[in-house]
Amino acid sequence: MLGRDAASAGLGIELDEVAPGRAVLTMRVRDDMVNGYGLCHGGLLASLADSAFAVACNTYGEVTVAAGFDITFLESGRAGDLVRARAVERARRGRSGLYDVTVTRVADDVVLAEFRGRSRSLGRPIV
Repeated sequence: MLGRDAASAGLGIELDEVAPGRAVLTMRVRDDMVNGYGLCHGGLLASLADSAFAVACNTYGEVTVAAGFDITFLESGRAGDLVRARAVERARRGRSGLYDVTVTRVADDVVLAEFRGRSRSLGRPIV
């Protein structure tokens, strides 16, 4: 799925690890990713977290999509920062799942954001 994800590729998002219900992705914050205050745009940190969530919830061979998510920003990223999103499955029942994603700055392991995603399987195999 990530190999066909043009949005993630355009942001330079890379897959570092994947396992059932888990994923780790990284992204380098570029100059064109900062807002008017010189901070990484929150929507781009959310995109990184959403991509990690998507990979984690699609590790079971069924097409699974987001039913919704919430994100809390705790610190700011800046141009040049390498940021990491670590997604972990918290619960999976029937067609629904719950995933937490922690976004950190790699250089000092400071938590930039916490994301909680809700997934829904469409019941179709990934092809």
